[in-house]
Amino acid sequence: MLTRQSDSMLPLADSPPKPRLLLVDDNVTLLATLRMVLEHNGFEVFPASNVNQALKFIGEQTFDVLLSDLHMPQPGDGLTVVSAMRNSQPKAVTMIFSAYPEMSQATAAILKQADEILLKPLGAEVLVHAIRERMATGAPPEPSQVEDVADILEHATQSTIDAWLRAVQQDPDAILVRMNDEARCAHLPQLFGDLVNRLRTPLPMGTRSLVSKAAAEHGRLRRQQGYTAAMLVEESRMLQVSIFQTLQNNLPKINFSLLLVGVMTIADEVDSQLAQQMASYISESENEAPHVEAYLPSEQPLQTVA
Repeated sequence: MLTRQSDSMLPLADSPPKPRLLLVDDNVTLLATLRMVLEHNGFEVFPASNVNQALKFIGEQTFDVLLSDLHMPQPGDGLTVVSAMRNSQPKAVTMIFSAYPEMSQATAAILKQADEILLKPLGAEVLVHAIRERMATGAPPEPSQVEDVADILEHATQSTIDAWLRAVQQDPDAILVRMNDEARCAHLPQLFGDLVNRLRTPLPMGTRSLVSKAAAEHGRLRRQQGYTAAMLVEESRMLQVSIFQTLQNNLPKINFSLLLVGVMTIADEVDSQLAQQMASYISESENEAPHVEAYLPSEQPLQTVA
């Protein structure tokens, strides 16, 4: 005869595992408060008060969610943590929170790497709801291909040059000297080659950039073509804008762990080449000076009026 087993003898059902959440904030008071709130709402929380602690956790543990402050204490420190999580654990939901709603458009574009951006201050219910809703949605699919900055610029050299040329043509006040497109862009393929090479063989921070004979020749040529020094600076500025626009257009497939270093390298290399262009431009101007003086009238002695 079968007898009914008492309830106390029944095996307990396994409770579902708690979602594992990496919480990163350099404000230790807020870190402790958020940890308590999240643990109360069913999360297993791993707190980190700086970038290095967060990176150590990412290297040693697996997580379902990353919730990181953006400024820790430097602007954009949170992006380093997000990038590491994206590369190491792409299925984890990544969320950034910040007290700076006025972030620039460029920063907002970079933050597309995160699944969601939350603004401080956050109510407990709002925060927990946002995390659970994003977990239900899941992390976005991984990009089919990840490239570094050098690869992207190498593949997009011609399209970036074309974009720069269109910008010049649409702003006739920027470049007043008239010439054909081939002459206008003649220096850019070599400049991009130097730039890609610099990105692939980086120099230590603070090292003087390599000398470019092409940059020096470009400065002399622009002087002969009738450019002013201001025009030379403006075309370099417009080039940087076009390069950064190319990077923004390719954000979904950029290796973010190398992006910030790449951007600094680009700015340094373009500015270095501009400095070399200006040096040769000035040298060319000085060489022209004697020829100009030959046409100046000789000075006459001042007449004294009685």
